[in-house]
Order: sequence, then structure tokens, then C-alpha cells
Amino acid sequence: MSHRSNPVRLAHVDELRDPGARGFDPDGLGRDTLFVVRRGSQIRAYRDACPHFFGETQMAWRKDAYLNGDGTRIVCHAHGAQFDIASGECLLGPCLGQRLTPVEIEVTSDGDIVLAAT
Repeated sequence: MSHRSNPVRLAHVDELRDPGARGFDPDGLGRDTLFVVRRGSQIRAYRDACPHFFGETQMAWRKDAYLNGDGTRIVCHAHGAQFDIASGECLLGPCLGQRLTPVEIEVTSDGDIVLAAT
């Protein structure tokens, strides 16, 4: 992620399904580099990189497919690893004890999800 002086708007909370997830490419790299997950009032963001294989394997098998079937966990479709939505901790799979890398976001009073200025 590049350093930013101003917050970058990603989406509005209402644009994410509940539960749901969506990938973003804020740096214009041509691929999603982070994703935002919504489950109830929880909104979290993580780098789109599984920690299992050098921390660079993208998580989704197709655009925005980051969650398991019932929307309770984040899934790396390359390895089958499952992660806790709230903490990013690996709960099942080859990367037990590792975590997804969190991305700092803020939800504005208007419901916009923005990358925190860094």
C-alpha cells in the first residue's frame, strides 16, 4: 500500500452484502490488493494475500468471493484455509497460528468506508 495523506473512499456500507465481502484496487495495480468484509455491524479490511504461501497468494477464486458458503469465515480458495472475520486469525488449514494482514479503515458518519490516512 502506498502512503496517503487523505482518506480514500472505497464504498458505502450499504454497498456490501451482510454478510459479504468486496475486493478493491486503490492503487490501480490491476488486481484487488485488499478486501473489506461486512458481518452485521463488523466492518474489517485485510490485504488480499494469504499468509500461507509467501503472503502473496490472492484469496478469492473469483471477484469478491472471499467468504465461505454461510458467510461466517474468510476463505483462501487456493489453500482452503479459513480465517476469523473479526481478527483475521487462521482457524483451519495450512497457516494455523498466522493471520491476515489488517488494513486500517474508518467508517464515516455518512457510512462511507475509507482507507485511513497514513
